[in-house]
Amino acid sequence: MIFDEIANFEQYLSLNKDLKAGFDFIKNNNLETFKDGRYEIIKDKVFANVQTLTTKQKELKRWEVHRKYIDIQYIIKGSECMGYGLLKDFNDIEEKYDEIKDVEFLKGNKFNYINVEKGNFAIFFPNDVHAPMLSIEDDIEIKKVIVKVAV
Repeated sequence: MIFDEIANFEQYLSLNKDLKAGFDFIKNNNLETFKDGRYEIIKDKVFANVQTLTTKQKELKRWEVHRKYIDIQYIIKGSECMGYGLLKDFNDIEEKYDEIKDVEFLKGNKFNYINVEKGNFAIFFPNDVHAPMLSIEDDIEIKKVIVKVAV
């Protein structure tokens, strides 16, 4: 898991050859004007989901993990708390892996939280369990983009 400001994105480009395309999408577009939906960046390799949603209290969190894609989660408007942990610490399956959606929901009790604000991003790799869209205090509406990069 990586947490940083968008100004520092270049430090991470060597981790996957297609991360640059994902970060270019974030940096080179006025995402505040984008409608919610999916945007193809590189066919079958990189795409973005723009979402407007309401955060939820931490007790409602669901721990998710992906196998096919790296997540770059970038906050366009507002702020959210994200939980994260290591895959080895989540041994109970809440919902089996869905190959089409590339998501499995797990249970575990060893994790941390970070507050992610406008201009920040978090990268979650397939060994990073995460619980996004959590409220820092009150539930608020946020806008974010999740760029999916094939591993």
